[in-house]
Amino acid sequence: MKSEGCIKCGSKEAATKEIATSGSGLSKVFDVQHNKFLVVYCKNCGYSELYNKKTSTAGNVIDLFFGG
Repeated sequence: MKSEGCIKCGSKEAATKEIATSGSGLSKVFDVQHNKFLVVYCKNCGYSELYNKKTSTAGNVIDLFFGG
């Protein structure tokens, strides 16, 4: 049985942000931020999940976040 809403608080309000991070080795030394992620977070409690931006779109990720 799938539930709808945030798995922590049940809220149905979510938003997204994009972040970039450095990897390891030389990319870390030179601060090259080539790892990009989409953060989906609950507007009520702040619970967040990271998704690899290369494989996800915002609409599909929000559906996945809410179990839809």
